This record gives sequence, C-alpha cells and structure tokens, in this order.
Amino acid sequence: MPFRDRREAGRRLAERLSGLRASSPLVLGLPRGGVPVASEVAKALRAPLDILVVRKLGVPFQPELGMGAVGEDGVRVLNADVLRQARVTESQLAQVEARERAEVEERAARLRGGRPAIPLQARTVVIVDDGLATGGTARAAVRVARERGAARVILAVPVAPPETVAALRRDADDVVAVETPKPFFAIGGWYSDFSPTSDDEVIALLTQGGAAREVGGGVRGADREIVIPAEGRQLPGHLTIPSGARGLVVFAHGSGSGRHSPRNQAVARALNDAGLGTLLFDLLSPDEEADRANVFDIPLLAGRLGAATAWLLDQDDARTLPIGFFGASTGAGAALWAAAEPDSPVRAIVSRGGRPDLAGARLKSVRAPTLLIVGGRDEAVIEMNRDAARQLPADHRIEIVPGATHLFEEPGALEAVADLATRWFLEHLAGTRP
Repeated sequence: MPFRDRREAGRRLAERLSGLRASSPLVLGLPRGGVPVASEVAKALRAPLDILVVRKLGVPFQPELGMGAVGEDGVRVLNADVLRQARVTESQLAQVEARERAEVEERAARLRGGRPAIPLQARTVVIVDDGLATGGTARAAVRVARERGAARVILAVPVAPPETVAALRRDADDVVAVETPKPFFAIGGWYSDFSPTSDDEVIALLTQGGAAREVGGGVRGADREIVIPAEGRQLPGHLTIPSGARGLVVFAHGSGSGRHSPRNQAVARALNDAGLGTLLFDLLSPDEEADRANVFDIPLLAGRLGAATAWLLDQDDARTLPIGFFGASTGAGAALWAAAEPDSPVRAIVSRGGRPDLAGARLKSVRAPTLLIVGGRDEAVIEMNRDAARQLPADHRIEIVPGATHLFEEPGALEAVADLATRWFLEHLAGTRP
C-alpha cells in the first residue's frame, strides 16, 4: 500500500517501533527526506529528534563508488577493500575527505541553526530515512553512529528491498521496514507525494522536536539532552523541566545502571506530571562502568552528583528551582554523602531500595528531609535502612511497600514508589501537602 506522504509513512513506521519507547531512544533523520519521517517517529516514541549528517567519500574517478564516509565530530569510516582495489592514494583520499567534511559541517550547522548535536554516547539510536535502495548511505550512517558512541543502532525506513534489509542487518543491530516489495523499482513509487523536502522544512521540524522545545502554556520549560562535565569526563543526561515547575529532582542511579533505567524513568515521568523537573544522567562513563569497584565508590559517585548539581545552578532555566535527590541502590548512599556537604543546596532526598548505610558517618551531617522506601520482602535492605535512619538528624521516614522485592517489579509496586516520592518532594520542595 503506497504512503500518502512522508508524514504518513513516519506514523506507520512508528507503529513498528513502539516497543523502543521504554529505552528512551534518540531519533536521527537523514537529511533532507528522512527528517519528516523521523519527526513522526520521534513524536510517537516521545524521543528527541536530531539529524545525522553523513557524506559518502566517492572514488575520485568513479564518485558513485563509495570508499568510505565522513560524519560530524571528525568521524571517518573507510572501506579498505575499495581503497585497495581502486588504488586510491593518500593524497586523493585527503582531497575528497576535505571537500566532503566541509559539506558535512556546513550542512549540520545550517540545518540545526547553530545548536549543538545531541550526544550519542551509550544511547539507543534510531536512524530514519524515507526509504532505501542499495543502502550505501544508510550503511555509512550506521557506522558513523557507532563511531560516535551509540550503544545500539536501529535503522528504520518505510520501504526497502528485502535483500537490502537483509544485508544491512550485518551492520545495524536491527533493521525495520514497513514495506519490503519484490520486485523493487524506486522509493518515490511508494509515495503519492514524494516532493522534495526543503532546508526550511527540516529546520522547522528540528526546532519543534529537537534538543529544546516549548513546554506548556507559553512559559519556556526544558526537555533536552545535555552533557555534564565532571573530572575530565563528559556525562550524558536528559533534563526535563515542565512549565511552571516548582522543584527539580536529580536522579542518582545505582549498581551500574544509567539514565535509561526504566524504573527511574517511570518515577521521573510521575514527577514531571506533578510539575517537578528531573535530571537523569550517567554517574559513570562506559569505561568506568567496566570496573565494578566504581559502582561502590560512594565518594566518586557523590562527586559526580555534586558536579551535576553545580551544573544545574549555572543553567538559566534551573538555577531558581529548589533541588532534591532521588537515589536508588548505591546511588542513595551517594545522594546522602553529597547532601552532607556543608554547602549542599539539596532540600529533600528520597531513596528507593537504597543503601543509605554506605554514606557511613556522613549520615549525621545530612540536613535535608529524607524518605527511605524499601520493599517489604527486601529484608536485608530493610535492616540497613533502619540502622541508617537512626543516624539521620533531620526529618526522616521509612516507608515499606508491602510485597515488593528489591527492584519493585511486582504489580503496583513501582507506582507506590512514584506516589510516595512525588508527595515527599511536593511537600519539601514546593511546600505543598498533596
């Protein structure tokens, strides 16, 4: 069945990708025609939208034959077999690369309106085009995304020949196509309206669905990918501030999980719905996570949490909001450790299945009201929380969720956590008793 236009194609493609919503993906459109399709996918997945600008490096005397590709951030991927067979010299390669790299940078800056690219590090990335024929550009795009740090790369298109889909599965983690006709003649034949997409249309779509957008009734909120500098590391995160927000909660993930933790994302959505901002970010870089000892290095994790808090206080849309910490597992110990600093601005803390005992002697210096939430079947952690609570001088409370285990995977358990956390933060950050 042909598509009416690229937008309808994007909506039908989004139906095939709905299972990705929980992984908080980043959607990247290939300019220009892939961006209207990607825009519909991003809306359906509630994901940020950006572009992936890629230029093929064509053999000098046979430009349609690709010897590699270049992308943003100085990324270059080469096809060693083509280079060898075509006997391309270093000088020839450098000349082609310089020309195409200049085109990449110029086009990316023009289409984004000067905004920086959303970081790909450790993310699930969905690359979207309006269709595939041979798949050469798509293959280059997948490789560029991997070089830029994407953890998982999914290629998604409305239409492609089945043999191209099969071949690209060797490059991407998955390839999704709505239609795979055989025989396949041309992409445009599958659209009633396949008119060219203009630069202005791409710019407008990126402005609506990109790194920052209007939230709520005319007051500028925030919903954007961010990067936090910390001790020479660049830690990716996601900042959400609803219109009229009354507080902002920073999440400290535990046991090696990051900003894509589905449990913390569920709690964050509940806080956003209640008018509270959230910052989810990775406390550790991928190479640091490989060393299991870092997961239990509470001073290290607390230092990263402090760096994130300092970063927030330097942002125009966040600096006036009262700040709370939400810590899970070892992240709870890090939250309490950081909150014990003499100049900490933190005004409320919630721990979910946390290890507050890991904050040790610092518990006696925590001044922020603290809520400790533990599963009723998590006996060992219950005792750790009770021991820690005895050392907290500030207002504190332990809430036991009946029948819940450590990860709160039982029906209704995580909803109970979200409700308790929302009430605590509204009371102690916004001064509102729900």
